[in-house]
Amino acid sequence: MDLFIVILLIISSIGIIITVLLQSGKSAGLSGSIAGAGEQFFGKAGKSKEGAISKLGIVFAVVFLASSLALSLFG
Repeated sequence: MDLFIVILLIISSIGIIITVLLQSGKSAGLSGSIAGAGEQFFGKAGKSKEGAISKLGIVFAVVFLASSLALSLFG
């Protein structure tokens, strides 16, 4: 049981690292803030991919939290 939780913890932590590294920055300086406001207002073409990566990061974070709590309670 402990081994399964530790493996789940390792997989979720690697998943969090990968999803954070795959996310793009919100702006690229002053020009990014001016152009970024227009993109944010009118929507972005690649929004579905960024949204999926963000939701996947949330899933990995929840799994990480649950597995670390389970390891501290049952370990």
